[in-house]
Amino acid sequence: MRFGRVIVILLALIASSFHPALGQAPETTALEVDDVLASAAKNYPSILEGLARRKAAAGAVIEAQGAFDLVFSAESVDRVSGFYSGQALDAEIRRNLRPLGASLYSGYRLSGGDFPIYERDFETADAGEARLGVVFSLLRDRSIDERRFSEFDARLALQQAELDVLLTKIGVQRQAAVAYWRWVAAGYQLRVYERLLSIAKERETGLEEQVRRGAQAAIFLTENRQNIIRRQRLAAEAQRDYEAAANELSLFYRSPDGTPLIPSDNGLPNSFPAGVESGTIMSPSAAIAEAIRHRPELALLSAALERLEVETDLRRNQLLPRLDLKAEVSKDFDAAGIDDTPSGMTEAYVGLRFSLPLQRREARGRLAAAEAKREATLQQRKLAAERVEIEIRNILIELETATELVGMARDEVEQAETMRRAEQERFANGASDFFLLNLREEAAADAQIGMLRAIARARIARVNFDAATVNLQRFGLSDVLVEG
Repeated sequence: MRFGRVIVILLALIASSFHPALGQAPETTALEVDDVLASAAKNYPSILEGLARRKAAAGAVIEAQGAFDLVFSAESVDRVSGFYSGQALDAEIRRNLRPLGASLYSGYRLSGGDFPIYERDFETADAGEARLGVVFSLLRDRSIDERRFSEFDARLALQQAELDVLLTKIGVQRQAAVAYWRWVAAGYQLRVYERLLSIAKERETGLEEQVRRGAQAAIFLTENRQNIIRRQRLAAEAQRDYEAAANELSLFYRSPDGTPLIPSDNGLPNSFPAGVESGTIMSPSAAIAEAIRHRPELALLSAALERLEVETDLRRNQLLPRLDLKAEVSKDFDAAGIDDTPSGMTEAYVGLRFSLPLQRREARGRLAAAEAKREATLQQRKLAAERVEIEIRNILIELETATELVGMARDEVEQAETMRRAEQERFANGASDFFLLNLREEAAADAQIGMLRAIARARIARVNFDAATVNLQRFGLSDVLVEG
């Protein structure tokens, strides 16, 4: 029996090792929003995933550049039977160039023995033949070809990957800041309800003594216990909301190894912000212009448009006839050096090659598809820009309204607190009762909760504004803004 229990415990320990647990943050000082933003920027999985995708895109650029690498090739011919005994070795180094779709090559050929007349190209002097040549594209592939298109496309894909990382970072930092302010607001709401509950519990002790002495009716004790139960329920609901907000914040507040950390109660700021966050707010027109210039999603669509424009150029290029110019010089060498015989003179020649598919339906179809995709993406970007404009206007309305609500909530708190103190004084003088006093206390608490929520709403509205206008400094990001 004991052995079975030991086995169960061991299995439980092994199983738990495969499930990472949430950590508890050992805060000894207040947790600030900048701490959460810095942690999320370094350790949030979506950001790390985006960085990995960027590395993959950078690898694709290097791969595309491989089309312009030096290539060495060699070929040998050896007649092992028959009348002729010719042997030949041909080696060549070739490199594709970007301008004019050119290809530059240099080669060396060495042969020996006898060749038939139709293979005289293999024949060289005793020390072989060296050659140098270049091929230019005069029509098709002059401005762009598959190799240059692949490189352009890979670079634009890398730019899109970088924009994806920036877009992810902004989204994560916005969510992190929102989660932080919701957690702070939930923590202070819990403190309000706990204080309200504490007042009722402290009052119960005095009431019990007064009822025992006959100074108060027992019904007042019953009423106060009813208030305790109601306030316990409010405190329990606030505790639930606070713990849920802490769990949500742990997604963004992480240890250096990436483990989510649940912030402790000691991490709450020493005081809740008194009002809306200070900072210059741009006019609607300036904010819209700033967002249109720097929003990553718009820059992503611009990069997609550029990719399609390059593809369209490639498809138009494929409709052109091919006309290649080839120039080559060669020289034979004998055993003593340069061959001065007529057969060893330096040779130079220029040649043209022309080809044209007569129907070109494949190229026309690809061109039509690329143009259609470009038009569709253009409309997507137009709609996205319009949505950004509407988003900015709505956020500014929300920010202005939230600021006004904070002022109203502050006035309501002052008035409710004045009424509570007055009712407390009346009650102490015997001119009031528990019912009115409890109403004043709960009204003051409700006003404080309303102000907390109004301030949190204003803070979140400011976070949304900073995200919408790509204010990277506000989120602790150092990325370079990309023009959209």
